Amino acid sequence: MITELLRIQKSIAGLFLVVLFSCQSNFDEVQKIGVKSGAPLTEATNIDTEQTEMGRLTTHLISPLMKDYTNRSVPFFEFPAGLKMVVFDDQKNENHIYADYGIAYNTTNLIDLRGDVIVTTHTKDTLFAEQLYYDRRLSWIFTDLPVVFRTENEKISGQGFDSDRSFERARVLKVTGTISIEE
Repeated sequence: MITELLRIQKSIAGLFLVVLFSCQSNFDEVQKIGVKSGAPLTEATNIDTEQTEMGRLTTHLISPLMKDYTNRSVPFFEFPAGLKMVVFDDQKNENHIYADYGIAYNTTNLIDLRGDVIVTTHTKDTLFAEQLYYDRRLSWIFTDLPVVFRTENEKISGQGFDSDRSFERARVLKVTGTISIEE
């Protein structure tokens, strides 16, 4: 009776090991299929995240949907339903960025913002662009595509834009609009 019980236990243990190893193999295959099919690793809804630097809040990102593609050779997060990002300068002023679509690349620290990108600054200036990049490491905003930059007194069009996160050094490149110059 005892030998029969030991034989059954060994059979159950052997079956368990076979199932365990076959599940691992299936899991690896499922991961490979996900990468090949273009499916994200995970999806999250109602994202609300903050980034700090040395204990100081630098950005606040809000999005209804985020897809995680960090299992790719170039890892990234996608925001297909748009996003709102608040960029804080050293004086804690808020500058708001809205975009219809975004991709945040992990290795380059760039956020690629696309489709009706609107930036509103703490000084009430507004930037309109179809595509804009935000460099998280340098806290720099830039594009080489057409933009319209509105200040209290001016509407400046151009081919390109770059600025620090405080918008104190904002520049429209290759200006094509009319601007006022005080003499």
